[in-house]
Amino acid sequence: MVLTAETVLPMLMNIYMMLFFLQIPNQHNAGAGGHQPAVFRMAELDADLDHILPSPVLPPFWAKLVVGLVAIVCFARSYDGDFVFDDSEAIVNNKDLQAETPLGDLWHHDFWGSRLSSNTSHKSYRPLTVLTFRINYYLSGGFYPMGFHVVNILLHGGISVLMVDVFSVLFGGLQYTSKGRRLHLAPRASLLAALLFAVHPVHTECVAGVVGRADLLCALFFLLSFLGYCKAFRESTKEGTYSSTFWVLLSIFLGAVAMLCKEQGITVLGLNAVFDILVIGKFNVLEIVQKVLHKDKSLENLGMLRNGGLLFRMTLLTSGGAGMLYVRWRIMGTGPPAFTEVDNPASFADSVLVRAINYNYYYSLNAWLLLCPWWLCFDWSMGCIPLIKSVSDWRVIALAALWFCLIGLICQALCSEDGHKRRILTLGLGFLVIPFLPASNLFFRVGFVVAERVLYLPSVGYCVLLTFGFGALSKHTKKKKLIAAVVLGIVLINMLRCVVRSGQWRSEEQLFRSALSVCPLNAKVHYNIGKNLADKGNQTAAIRYYREAVRLNPKYVHAMNNLGNILKERNELQEAEELLSLAVQIQPDFAAAWMNLGIVQNSLKRFEAAEQSYRTAIKHRRKYPDCYYNLGRLYADLNRHVDALNAWRNATVLKPEHSLAWNNMIILLDNTGNLAQAEAVGREALGLIPNDHSLMFSLANVLGKSQKYKESEALFLKAIKANPNAASYHGNLAVLYHRWGHLDLAKKHYEISLQLDPTASGTKENYGLLRRKLEQMQKKDV
Repeated sequence: MVLTAETVLPMLMNIYMMLFFLQIPNQHNAGAGGHQPAVFRMAELDADLDHILPSPVLPPFWAKLVVGLVAIVCFARSYDGDFVFDDSEAIVNNKDLQAETPLGDLWHHDFWGSRLSSNTSHKSYRPLTVLTFRINYYLSGGFYPMGFHVVNILLHGGISVLMVDVFSVLFGGLQYTSKGRRLHLAPRASLLAALLFAVHPVHTECVAGVVGRADLLCALFFLLSFLGYCKAFRESTKEGTYSSTFWVLLSIFLGAVAMLCKEQGITVLGLNAVFDILVIGKFNVLEIVQKVLHKDKSLENLGMLRNGGLLFRMTLLTSGGAGMLYVRWRIMGTGPPAFTEVDNPASFADSVLVRAINYNYYYSLNAWLLLCPWWLCFDWSMGCIPLIKSVSDWRVIALAALWFCLIGLICQALCSEDGHKRRILTLGLGFLVIPFLPASNLFFRVGFVVAERVLYLPSVGYCVLLTFGFGALSKHTKKKKLIAAVVLGIVLINMLRCVVRSGQWRSEEQLFRSALSVCPLNAKVHYNIGKNLADKGNQTAAIRYYREAVRLNPKYVHAMNNLGNILKERNELQEAEELLSLAVQIQPDFAAAWMNLGIVQNSLKRFEAAEQSYRTAIKHRRKYPDCYYNLGRLYADLNRHVDALNAWRNATVLKPEHSLAWNNMIILLDNTGNLAQAEAVGREALGLIPNDHSLMFSLANVLGKSQKYKESEALFLKAIKANPNAASYHGNLAVLYHRWGHLDLAKKHYEISLQLDPTASGTKENYGLLRRKLEQMQKKDV
């Protein structure tokens, strides 16, 4: 079924109607003995949302079913999408997914398949995520994207289901029956928050983009770690809260698993600590500050430090976190990832003030994406967000608005006399801020300006605050139907936006073009559109987008390189040389640009300069088979046959399946009369690439000249079977038959060759000789 706005709207209405008609027994008073005041408090708060999710509400099982279904429907449209954007590097070109790569290598490689010790590595260490890609590859039997996308969609559905339990803890607290079963004291709030999470459009990149699985897996184990930590407090004694060390240790282990899926996962330990101190320990910051200011001696007898083993649990969390960081540091090495100015221009600003202002502006943009996820883009770098260089820039207002709201929420979270309100706001802010810290540029430089994928976990905190806000607003207003309509409208609009955005992620062309309206100043957007057009053979349109990318970012060397390549193919050599020369001036270690510059210089008959360019490319990338191949072609043009053979041999050593290098070696040895050596090279090549028809053809020519007619014929016929429309294959087979004396077969294949290519002068000449010979034989017979 194709999901469109017309099909999604009725589905969501049906789901919403289920909220009205499914009935359950009231669970609020179950096992409430001894906890009656808390239960009553929760029921009162949940009643504030009664006009949005009318009573009776769904039981936990049905609530999870509805949330999971909604989550899957939102992103189901992406199930048959292609591999797009970063998927190519992380999956299609990642050798770690293939069986030939030992599983142990995954623990020493980064997310993109490069060694962590390499200077070019981005140091993103996510072996468990790569392992799931490898399993996907194995089960799918290759790089078939549907299986990868389905797993992502199901993961988001499962995480959304898990959110019902998480939000139940955040809104309802930890209250248990006498049998140790946790009570769902805020069913409406947890259901509404889970629905808001399930349909948030900012999640599209994580779900519809396969590489977003890192964020999904990290979120899954992050939430399991949090819920596991909560389970440590499901028993209580007269002296206070009892904690199970097993669950604390399990929570730390799950946090480590989350970190092995994505670096952000380690932050769950900080969240667990905040939860323990402020919720379990009932640590009142305002009260402590007041006592400190008044030098109150009761501080010396803080019960939270004596009861419940808080210090012991904090020690476990701290030790666990330190151990994770140490192990990761030993694996990753001390070298930081190498990012460029275009990746994160604010972090390269000389002024500390400019950096601080722009970082805070980025935070406000992230907040806006959570509040209004209408303008979404696959990439926010390269001029998409110009730097703020002065406090007179009007965008500073966004910073002020962000901190005004944050300070207000923090004050309410710390200073409110309502303990329940303090807890929800504190945990909401904790989920919002703590998982975002690794992307904040506070501790280390990150390789992006704004990235929607990093908001997957922080959106949990946003949903908490938004749901709490709806409850508080409905409590103090009489226009409850208006609030209900707003909530329903948000869910509907977000769901439709998810469906539309998922469709844009189904192909690179749609994804890149969707970014033009959001970030028209982003050079990378124009570059990617140009690359996509070039791959489809539309060079004229590709040139236009590449030129715009270079105009927007005059130092965009990759755009210059690709544009130079197209101009080279169109024989516009002068401009191609200028562009490629500029690219290597800007980035002297850009090996691909040096090689392409050498190709252009070779075409311009500037052989010394071309050789120098090739040598420079190899200097910067020692394992560069294509450059050795082109260097060999240069030497062949200069009749430096030994150097050409050595260069091509280097290419085949580095890349044994380099068919062009093998072919050129065979042809050069054949043309110089070294038939025995040509035959040996040809057999070696076919041993490595047995199904390459061009190698069969070249070796067949050599064998024919060596009068090994039978073997030559077999190779020619095999090559023709693989590529029946190659005129030269038929023509050279005809020559073989001509020499061999099989004149009728020679005539047949000459005629086939001329039908395929009537302009082949050599074939015409040989066919004429054969016809004259056949005529002479006929006259002689007569």
